[in-house]
Amino acid sequence: MKFLRSSRRNRRNSNQNSLIPFRLNFLFVIVFLLFAALIAQLAYLQIVNGQKFSSEAANNDTYTETTNVQRGMMYDSTGKLIVGNNSSRAITYTKPLGVTNQKMRAIADELVKFVSIKTDSLTSGMKAEYYLANVKNYDAVKEHIKNADSLDSSELNRLMITYVRKHGLVSDMANKEKEAAIVYNKMSGAYSLSSVYIKTSGVSDTEMAEVGENLSSMPGIKIGTDWTRSYPDGTSIKNLAGTVTTEKQGLPDDSINTFLAQGYSRNDSVGSSYLEKQYQDVLKGTKKTTKVFTQNGKITKEVEQYGGQAGDDVQLTINAKFQQDMQKIMDSAVAGLGGYSNGGYAVAINPHTGGIYGMAGVYREPNTGKTTVDPAGAINQSITMGSVVKPAMIIGALKSGVITPDNNVLTDMPIKVKDTPVKGSWFNKSGGANVALTASDALMVSSNSYMMQLAMKKAGFKYSYGATLTMPTSIFKKLRNNFNEFGLGVRTGIDLPGEVSGLEGKSTAKYIGSALDLSYGNYDSYTTIQLAQYASILANKGYKIQPHLLQSIRANGKDGKMGAVKYEVKPNITGVIDVPDSYWDIIHSGMYKVVHGTSQYATGTAMKDINPAIAAKTGTAETVYKNTDTITLSAISYAPYDDPQVVVVVAFPNLASDKSSVNMNTLKSIYEAYWKDVQSSDGYKTSK
Repeated sequence: MKFLRSSRRNRRNSNQNSLIPFRLNFLFVIVFLLFAALIAQLAYLQIVNGQKFSSEAANNDTYTETTNVQRGMMYDSTGKLIVGNNSSRAITYTKPLGVTNQKMRAIADELVKFVSIKTDSLTSGMKAEYYLANVKNYDAVKEHIKNADSLDSSELNRLMITYVRKHGLVSDMANKEKEAAIVYNKMSGAYSLSSVYIKTSGVSDTEMAEVGENLSSMPGIKIGTDWTRSYPDGTSIKNLAGTVTTEKQGLPDDSINTFLAQGYSRNDSVGSSYLEKQYQDVLKGTKKTTKVFTQNGKITKEVEQYGGQAGDDVQLTINAKFQQDMQKIMDSAVAGLGGYSNGGYAVAINPHTGGIYGMAGVYREPNTGKTTVDPAGAINQSITMGSVVKPAMIIGALKSGVITPDNNVLTDMPIKVKDTPVKGSWFNKSGGANVALTASDALMVSSNSYMMQLAMKKAGFKYSYGATLTMPTSIFKKLRNNFNEFGLGVRTGIDLPGEVSGLEGKSTAKYIGSALDLSYGNYDSYTTIQLAQYASILANKGYKIQPHLLQSIRANGKDGKMGAVKYEVKPNITGVIDVPDSYWDIIHSGMYKVVHGTSQYATGTAMKDINPAIAAKTGTAETVYKNTDTITLSAISYAPYDDPQVVVVVAFPNLASDKSSVNMNTLKSIYEAYWKDVQSSDGYKTSK
């Protein structure tokens, strides 16, 4: 029994041993067959269909689609929203890669089944392009174009559109076809993977619902949001805020290359004027970005990478209520002017910071009398301002040593040089009122003679009645350098595009007599914002501060309220006129006496009841418009006279006469508004 058991065990082990090689061999066969199948598949892919799959792989790509976000908002100095955004539902179209005109027309035809489109802007050219987007129509028209196949695409397209219009092929379009033509025009004008607005206003609930239900049949059509600028406090600020281009207008022609280099699309909406343009980079925000996956030119998937960020908000130095009142004051002042008046401009500014409280203006068309709100005229209208330059002239004379604080008496008398008419002060044209004047009193009575004598002394010319004026032409440069120091005749650097530097008269030997006119402000032209900077220098005793409208940049706030401060503007001192206090005492004394002096010739006593009391210098220039003699009235001022808090300047060019006192009456009204809207006149403390 023992032997039998051993024999059976040996046979079982022998059978098991014989099965192992068989299993291994079977496994090897299976592995071999799998490798063979893999090699066969690889051969099939590489040899049989290699070119096809290589082409498909090459046509797979990813792109980044960007979508605009809402612009940042603008607030006034008190935190009041003055430029906001109105949002509205919109129908948009994102143009796929390689989409055909035929396909876009089909989408347009489908969309107008659910959406009503205004056709006011439809042109015959748009109709023709829509008509030719149908392949059958295209082929039929092409047959009538001579040598069509040899023409470049743009010329062929032009000739085909001309043919369609000439033969009236689109004269009887149905209303829905007209709507589709408008839609097609917007679609075809888009760039690949860029979005355009199809409808931005009046999108009804029904339209939204039906479009949403049928998006799958209209590739590229999406439901989105559009933003337009709103002005909650009225439009008085709109002219300073500027404009934003529409999606149709796209990038401005004068800066398109700059914008494209910065990554903008051609149809992006951007700030095109004034504050909207100046602070475009702040207000624009960061676009929403979507990664688009394509295969063979078709979008296979879209993945949002970044949801976008609304633009930062800006807070201005402008006080909205004061700005509104100031503009009304200017509107009223200009409305009462006749003759060749071409408007009026005013600026109120903080003389210690350069922050502008208000900037108002009106342009008047002299021939028709039609007026236009034009606050930006304060930076881009050059005006011969007249006697307001005299304080700068006296400081220049003190600096050059031709007069001193203790020795500055000159006799006001008519000035007569050979071969020129007599030039004199307004109160002493004939010499019957010759009077000895200090520099301070010369400001009070606005003596032209005093300033001309200073100019001749600076030129080294010894004056005698009737003598030939032999001043060197370098006197023009000397006078202008002095005025430039005070900001007259040079750009202030205000944060608004379009500022001009003013105009200079000719300065050759032939015009040497005009140097005398230059000395009392009757030759070169300046802007109203330059007057504001200049008057601020007088008020703060020598600090030339850059004017600005931006107070701070804020994070995008919620519920119409400003967010946290990200950047705050600090006063930018661009120059210092470093002279002794005794020089400033002469100027301040003279400007105070202009308003409060007892001389019968004091030029600004009509403003003596302004409270708190002001110091000022009025200006009258003899100007010409279309060969007709006119008068330009201006004024610079600051208040309170002994502790300047605000500077106010005005200018009214080309009036019929100087009898209206519009410059002084306007200053009075502006100060009343300032102390009511911006500060309390009692203690000068901010009231808001």
